[in-house]
Amino acid sequence: MQNSLFPDNSFSAQDNQESKRKTTVNRQDLNRSQHEAATHLEGPLLVVAGAGSGKTRTLVYRVAHLLGLGILPESLLLLTFTRRAAREMLWRGSLLLDESCQDVTGGTFHAMANMLLRRYGYHIGYSPNFTIIDRSDAEGIINILKSSLSLSGAGKRFPTKRVIINMISKAVNRSTDLESLLYDEYMHLEEFLGDIILLQDHYHKFKFEHGLMDYDDLLVNLKQVLKENVQVRQEVSQRFQYIMVDEYQDTNAIQAEIVRLIASTHNNVMAVGDDSQSIYSFRGADFRNIMDFPNIFPNTRIIKLEENYRSTQPILSMTNAIIEQADEKYTKALFTKVEGGKKPELYNAADAGEEAGYVAGRIAELQKEGLPLKEMAVLFRSGFHSYKLEIELASRGIPFEKRGGLKLTESAHIKDLLSYFRILVNDQDNLSWNRILLMLDKVGPKTAQKILAVLKTSDEPFTALAEYPAAPGWQKGVVELAAILQSVKDPVLTPVEQFEILSEYYQPIFERIYYDDYPKRSRDIEHLKTIISEYDSLAKLVDDTALEPPESVVVEDDTDRLVLSTVHSAKGLEWDTVFIISLAEGKFPVSQALPGEQWEEERRLLYVAATRAKKRLYMTYPREVMSVDRQFSRVPLSPFLAEISHGLYTSSGRAQSHIRSYRGGSSGYSFSSRGTKSRRSMSAASANQSSSKMREASGLNKGQAVQHPFFGRGIINKVTGERTVEVDFDRHGRKTLHLDYAKLEKVK
Repeated sequence: MQNSLFPDNSFSAQDNQESKRKTTVNRQDLNRSQHEAATHLEGPLLVVAGAGSGKTRTLVYRVAHLLGLGILPESLLLLTFTRRAAREMLWRGSLLLDESCQDVTGGTFHAMANMLLRRYGYHIGYSPNFTIIDRSDAEGIINILKSSLSLSGAGKRFPTKRVIINMISKAVNRSTDLESLLYDEYMHLEEFLGDIILLQDHYHKFKFEHGLMDYDDLLVNLKQVLKENVQVRQEVSQRFQYIMVDEYQDTNAIQAEIVRLIASTHNNVMAVGDDSQSIYSFRGADFRNIMDFPNIFPNTRIIKLEENYRSTQPILSMTNAIIEQADEKYTKALFTKVEGGKKPELYNAADAGEEAGYVAGRIAELQKEGLPLKEMAVLFRSGFHSYKLEIELASRGIPFEKRGGLKLTESAHIKDLLSYFRILVNDQDNLSWNRILLMLDKVGPKTAQKILAVLKTSDEPFTALAEYPAAPGWQKGVVELAAILQSVKDPVLTPVEQFEILSEYYQPIFERIYYDDYPKRSRDIEHLKTIISEYDSLAKLVDDTALEPPESVVVEDDTDRLVLSTVHSAKGLEWDTVFIISLAEGKFPVSQALPGEQWEEERRLLYVAATRAKKRLYMTYPREVMSVDRQFSRVPLSPFLAEISHGLYTSSGRAQSHIRSYRGGSSGYSFSSRGTKSRRSMSAASANQSSSKMREASGLNKGQAVQHPFFGRGIINKVTGERTVEVDFDRHGRKTLHLDYAKLEKVK
């Protein structure tokens, strides 16, 4: 008898089981590649599923197909990364077949590990009733241990419980040791290395002695049981005769090893994933797992799902070109039978301000044309890339929600800085005064309230602060704060100059308060400066970047909101129209990306972003950005776009002529003409000529003495760009200043 789920293939199965599980589904429900994957029976199978190619549908049909053959549901293991995904797949399978799908073991790696460790954990010393602790519990244990080991207490500075748990978990998921992780990502905590390792050892001992496991332990301990106990490994492997793993490219080394151990007696593993969407290395996901699958499981059959059911062909043609440049990949070309569609559009903006205006304006136009906001999304590499756009959207009354990363004013360190600006605009802002005072060393809530009581009754709060009878222990901090506030009140200072002064004052406070992760937070502060540089009114700046801005405009249908999202948070989702912003080198890819694996993951991120779009894809490129050393400079288009044919997308915008092409070099990255040599040479010549004229007109050449309203007298050390100079000030050291904002006067 033929299996009715796939009538054009015949398989041996018990007749009585087949008769019970007949369905009306036929071959036309799947395309050829999906059908081949779903009907695969024995041996390892790697399904390379391109974006929007129906991988979930393929997995569902595979489950139904195996059960339709008479294979017991208890013999199937379906591993996913969320419980919801597993439940949905098995529910859809039951609609195809019958309720037997609900008897399949399906869920996350952690859920499966929990189930097996309840039965086999005694082999490594755990009773069946061990307790699983969550993140809050884990941090609580760290606090207890810090105290018992005398690593915390009054006057002691030590990384917070949150950072410690982050480090321990990262080391586990990346299969590395704590020391290597610290030198890779937490160099500023080097002085604490010995104590952190000691704390990690006591943390593991505490959990074991109290019968506790955190989420990472579930995987680590299951791997240990399976690896060390042959009988357990064989028993588990024989129970789960058919293993299916979704999103295999997102597995870490431990998860991949668990799959290999469970499949040790049969190798019946179906791994479904897309190497081109491997973007979670920061969580421990290992790109090598999917690339090395055929080596780990000999005689692997590889099936590629390339027909896309989401996007138009012009969008797919561009995304194919992006990933085609990858150093290592499973070659595939997405295609669709959907007709029509426009080429993606690249808008070349002069800077982040113009970029935000274009995106917000285009969104408003599409909304007027009838496209709901919820059908649109703006994607970006890093959370702070959307800050300027958030302000623009709020000013236009366009409601939005942000996923991944914080809104501009949700970060504590940004709130700190903005508090100073709010005080300058309104010296009666007690909320901001309280925040500023609490940042002073040795000033607590009670002392802050006493100072506030005096400031409230004064017509000149800054003067009252300077004259406050502070105790010797914290008098210096109060005097310095009063002095800095008085100095930045100078009306000749621009907002960006005020920011320079305040950020210099705030830096040691910043490093003290956020001592365990201030390097990561520093990027937000750098980006805040680019926003401030666009303002000539401090009051307008404070209005636009209020501490508690409306997250969205109140509308009758509160579900119709524009989505702002990091690419990482957008994976697996889709929208009618997608905007990808900040496509400049140094932003996408990020400047920290090193040649090799990091660079290639950045490329895959752009691929993921572009494949979220169904009908329209807009990309924006800000020609001028501020670098980490606070210099404004022109930057090239993202190399991932510059290296593909410009015929795959249309270009518009004032800065269009400044696009430069790209190629990889053996000792780094260099730019090639690709037919634009003449235009690029002219652009460079024009820039040099403009810079020369500016220096000639202002007389700001190397060695020129200058005077700044706050920094005082200095000597120009270098002309670093068309509009930037590097000045060595007598009292404040070396500063890089933008000539549009810094009021420099020549000194004879």
